[in-house]
Amino acid sequence: MTKYLIAFNDEWVPEHTPDELRAKSEASRAVLDDMKEAGVFLYADGGIDASTAVCSVVSKDGKPVFTDGPFVESKEHLGGFTVVEVPDDEAARYWAGRLAVSLDWPQEVHRFPSDVSEIIERQSRAGE
Repeated sequence: MTKYLIAFNDEWVPEHTPDELRAKSEASRAVLDDMKEAGVFLYADGGIDASTAVCSVVSKDGKPVFTDGPFVESKEHLGGFTVVEVPDDEAARYWAGRLAVSLDWPQEVHRFPSDVSEIIERQSRAGE
């Protein structure tokens, strides 16, 4: 089975009232419950935006250097995600579609590589 990340960017989500957000949470929780029942759910979380950034960290001379900002300017911020383990792309698309409908905002699906050799092979093909 392959692991997939189903995620959305915070910028894709329009402003909502607290009641609307509660309703979206209940609707998406129903999909997550279905994922659990199907045995494909691994992890999910959300509510992430630019205001939740804690720090940035880079490696300098083999040591971590932490900064509280400024952070990289970006138009996109991860808003939330779900990780599922399913047999194929089609199954991942199914669950992403369920989330997109329950939340009424777009989702992206990313397949996690099986190991580092898959990453190296993909990068080799991209450089050709």
